[in-house]
Amino acid sequence: MRSPVTAIIVMGVAGSGKTTLARGLADHYRYALLDADDWHSADARAQMAAGIPLSDAQRQPWVAALAAELQRLAASGRASVLAFSGLRAAHRQQLRDSGVAMRFLFLHAAPAVIAARLAARREHFMPPQLLESQLQALQPPHDEPDVIAIDGAADYPQVLAEALRKLDAAGVSPRR
Repeated sequence: MRSPVTAIIVMGVAGSGKTTLARGLADHYRYALLDADDWHSADARAQMAAGIPLSDAQRQPWVAALAAELQRLAASGRASVLAFSGLRAAHRQQLRDSGVAMRFLFLHAAPAVIAARLAARREHFMPPQLLESQLQALQPPHDEPDVIAIDGAADYPQVLAEALRKLDAAGVSPRR
């Protein structure tokens, strides 16, 4: 018997499609939707908008706040989907340490695919110039058993279908 999943964490670098996929999963499973971008401070957003990546020390309180929100939602009986970069293994572990039953989806694609998406994106604080720093900061989750890899290069309907198929196989189910 599989343990119930209370949170789905959609992770990947900027432009990988995290927020779009998280929105689709939240709709499908009837889970609350959280976008980690909404939890950045104004200073952090301004720094990134200026093309300066955040340090791990700057990310730590942001991750702590996200972990606390996942705990709050789970304690109230609500499951959630979180769009979250999850670049560092320590940050993914910090979410796991919250005690919330979760499954990660790692959206990956070739840097050229992601760069094209970032170049086409409008009205977002994260400039395309930060892609290289995100790729350098990324510690891929190769040996993390609660992470499901998803090819994010495909068209969105294919990405969503693959994610749903793999999550369903892992025992994730919609809220009744």
